[in-house]
Amino acid sequence: MGERRTHASGDVLGHRYVLQDLVSERLGSTTWRAHDRTLNRNVGLEMLSSDDPRAQHFLDAARESTSVTDPRFLRVLDLIEDEQRHHLVVREWARAFSLDQLLAQSSLPNRRAATVVAEVAEALAHAHERGIYHRRLTPRQVLLKQSGAVRIVGLGVATALAPVGRQDTLSDLQAYEQVDVQSLGKLLYACLTSRWPGGDIDGLLAAPTEHGRLLRPRQVRAGVSRDIDGVADRILGTPPRHQEPPLRTAADIARTLRLTGEDEDILDDQPSLAGVSSPDLLRLDPVIVPAGPPPGLEPPRRRPKAYEPAPPTTFERGRERARVAAKGDRGLVLLGVVGALVILSLIGFLVSRAESRSSDAIDDSSPVRVLPIQRATDMDPQGGDGQENRAEAKLAIDGLPETGWTTATYLGSAELGGIKDGVGLVLDLGGAREVDSVRLRLRGAPTSLVLYAAPEDTDRAPRSPGDLLAVATVDGADSDASISLGSGIVTRYVVVWLTSLPEVEPGSFRGEIREVVIRGRS
Repeated sequence: MGERRTHASGDVLGHRYVLQDLVSERLGSTTWRAHDRTLNRNVGLEMLSSDDPRAQHFLDAARESTSVTDPRFLRVLDLIEDEQRHHLVVREWARAFSLDQLLAQSSLPNRRAATVVAEVAEALAHAHERGIYHRRLTPRQVLLKQSGAVRIVGLGVATALAPVGRQDTLSDLQAYEQVDVQSLGKLLYACLTSRWPGGDIDGLLAAPTEHGRLLRPRQVRAGVSRDIDGVADRILGTPPRHQEPPLRTAADIARTLRLTGEDEDILDDQPSLAGVSSPDLLRLDPVIVPAGPPPGLEPPRRRPKAYEPAPPTTFERGRERARVAAKGDRGLVLLGVVGALVILSLIGFLVSRAESRSSDAIDDSSPVRVLPIQRATDMDPQGGDGQENRAEAKLAIDGLPETGWTTATYLGSAELGGIKDGVGLVLDLGGAREVDSVRLRLRGAPTSLVLYAAPEDTDRAPRSPGDLLAVATVDGADSDASISLGSGIVTRYVVVWLTSLPEVEPGSFRGEIREVVIRGRS
């Protein structure tokens, strides 16, 4: 028997697949980009020697993976046995960037990182439901298309190329699932920081650690959202910080990332990929020159009537007449008419605004009632990023006592660790209202706070308490605090300013406002 010849570009397998580029060689198998001459499209072709003891397992695993119908996995299109002494698995080919190529240039914006990993997690959740696991998920296995779609390669490859004769037990399958879950956390970490937890991989440097513990993404790169940073910690933390519940399934990770908000003031400054062409993994497809004369040498054919531009509308015709009329002396007359209309419109606006202000005057005879709070946001003027768990602020006015806005955890001192004078919530009543009392439901005790009111004519949410009026001070409040205010306090914005926080663990202090109810007249 002659020596087996190594395959090369241009070889034809299965009478239809022309080998183009060698993509990878690993675990004894090779992957090529090939061209399907029958359907005139690119495909991915994985091959393993038919003499390899794992060859039949290789085909069986590919056949089994077809039960996962999630479109984000590249589908198996064909299986070929013993073609030139090789077993072949033909898969879809995606014209896309591999994620490791993008991360080598820059990390992803917060929302894009969460979306990409959520897509991968949803696809893996479908595979896990059918008992199929990836086990080799790295940035190189994730592809991003020009349209933004996510594709995943390598499903079942590690299982297919495992040592022969090994029978997976239930504990093995559970361990495989956790390998995928941990890989999702590492993938999210890499998208946010361009670093890979646990070591160098796919050209990415290892993520930094401190005293043997992995640094959180926010400690590695500025601008990472608190919410998404928390999700990464709930996957990779051992245990997660602040007693947060860990995420242990792909479905839970996908659901959490879909619901995760983004800090409002964080701007993503990474370059957009919108104007970048989308090559194959290794190179662009060869350019095929069309037959026939070059463009421009034949007279153009008349376009079908359906493609003719629509006739101008009445508005467009009127606009064109006005443009023509604006030429010469008539233009000055038209300009004067337009100016007069603008002045009249401005006068009408000022009159209507004055009338609306007079109609919004507070009725002193109206009964005291609960005032609706239109919006809640955080106030943290001394913080490095100017915010304090902003995404949770709305939970303080959602009517649910089991949810609320929490501060960060401060160490060493109840007075916010001695690094800030305070943090708080800004409550927007939607307009000037006479405030009579404020009821706070807090978590933990004691909590010290100050209530501030913005001047009556303030129409923009305050950013610090410096220009506000202190209307009440409470030292050592319990978990349910009702605070009566003096008469005649008219404001649109009420600020709850926390100055001392309850202890949640020895040496750790954190405040939480679970619900705010404001009563008054409107």
